[in-house]
Amino acid sequence: MMSLYDIRNALASGVSVYDLHLTVTYYARVSTDKYDQLNSLENQITYYEEFIKNNTNWTFAQGYVDEGITGTSTLKRDDFKRMIRDAKNNKFNLIITKEISRFARDTLDSIQYTRKLLEYGVGVLFQYDHINTFNADSELRLTIMASIAQEEVRKLSERVKFGFQRSIEKGNVLGNNSIWGYKKDNCKLVIVPEEAEIIKKIYDMYVNEHIGMRTIGNRLADLGYYNSNGKPFTQNTIKSILTNPKYKGYYCGNKTRVIDYHSKQRVNIDKEDWKIYEDNENVPPIVSESLWNKAQNIINERSKKSSKDKTVYQNRYPFSGKIYCMKHNTTYRRKVNISSGIKKKRVVTWRCSEFLKYNSKGCDGPILYDNELKSIVGKTILSYISNINVVDDLIKEYKELKSNTNIKDEIVNKQKKIE
Repeated sequence: MMSLYDIRNALASGVSVYDLHLTVTYYARVSTDKYDQLNSLENQITYYEEFIKNNTNWTFAQGYVDEGITGTSTLKRDDFKRMIRDAKNNKFNLIITKEISRFARDTLDSIQYTRKLLEYGVGVLFQYDHINTFNADSELRLTIMASIAQEEVRKLSERVKFGFQRSIEKGNVLGNNSIWGYKKDNCKLVIVPEEAEIIKKIYDMYVNEHIGMRTIGNRLADLGYYNSNGKPFTQNTIKSILTNPKYKGYYCGNKTRVIDYHSKQRVNIDKEDWKIYEDNENVPPIVSESLWNKAQNIINERSKKSSKDKTVYQNRYPFSGKIYCMKHNTTYRRKVNISSGIKKKRVVTWRCSEFLKYNSKGCDGPILYDNELKSIVGKTILSYISNINVVDDLIKEYKELKSNTNIKDEIVNKQKKIE
């Protein structure tokens, strides 16, 4: 396989990259999973395979493809990251890709990865942009082109944000289409009867039967009602249903905002700044306004009660408030996942609170499994108490209890106090 030195010398002497004996692969990506985009991806794959194989000087290496993933970040592009690893292992000399925006729309990303690839002796040929990173002037041209692509993303983000605000002012229902009880039709909500029955059950259980949110999810599962993924409704889902004004026939928008077009970081807007008003035409109610208001009163009362004694929440589970992230110095929080398959199992894990907010963008720290933690801590405690003279003290305590003839009277007194 040709070295970077040999390739650059050959190109400097006027030889074309197409005349060099290289092992060549390609990278293709589309940013959505829509049919027309996936069809475009298939065309890219076919084109690159034929293009590389038709050059008798080149040796074809299997390409790398990412589907339905945005180009503004390389965090979730699995094949892209695999391609970088394979480049390090000398599996090819050259990567062909359509344009800079297919590779990375961030200038820093573009420069960072093309530099890293050159360290491995691998160049990138951006066909539409006519940039070959084997050439000496490629980084300057790449910086200019990538900066233009990055500016296009920023402008697109601003246009989308502007469009959202105009739509909100017109009363169009925005957001995703996965709101329980409704389906979206031409920017209006239409009630889905079978799902609306579940919404009514949730409000009835919470307000009239005084059942907690977590228990409601279990009760619904017992009745055969599951979420769209076939799993029990979580406490967070129940809470979002109980607090969503749409269920009483009110439009509610402008609840979140993207503060950084590049990272897509989204923040919650203060409730006072939400755009909310009654609109039974675009948002038909599923429950009465009085029932919805009763649910809010209960939620607020329970919230005040729990805030008075935060230690109850902090000590709710054995590891609550006891595991800290080394990177962010924030506590790990408990999360329950339901495994897929016929026999659904509850898997309890602990993750950094930053991860639970922003996924891997927030924290890439390790996932801890509750059963493993209990095993480790249990063994540690046992190894500790085996080295101290605790048995004699316990025997002494038990003997004192046994010799206490008034214990039955104490039990009776305690029961009276409880009653």
